[in-house]
Amino acid sequence: MTESEAFAAIALGAVACDGVLGKEEAHALRRQLEYRTPYKERSESEMAMLFDVLLKRLRESGLDQLVQDALPHLSELQQETALAVAVQLVHADRTISSEEQTFLDALIQKVELPEGKAKTVMEAIMALNRDSLAS
Repeated sequence: MTESEAFAAIALGAVACDGVLGKEEAHALRRQLEYRTPYKERSESEMAMLFDVLLKRLRESGLDQLVQDALPHLSELQQETALAVAVQLVHADRTISSEEQTFLDALIQKVELPEGKAKTVMEAIMALNRDSLAS
């Protein structure tokens, strides 16, 4: 697995962890990646091929294995960013299912970041997505 496949695998896991990969989630996933290197240089067909490969791995090996296979290919900084993107994808609709929370809790345990860093990243992204002005 390459770095770009690994990073996209973590993001895919975040949108697929509840067992449903709808059109809105696929669009949100694409939006999170489209301005990042190396994805911004890829054509639509190249991105489709990337996700076809990752979805095949997801179906064959399961979500936990996909994440386990991906993380060793990412540096600490890349893992931090992948975690932030995953939290953003899960929290963007402000509705978090138990499967999504379980995925994030497991991801926080699996990333290799300094003590407390993963939780801080998650809390920052949650604060960013909080609808704090709602009555």
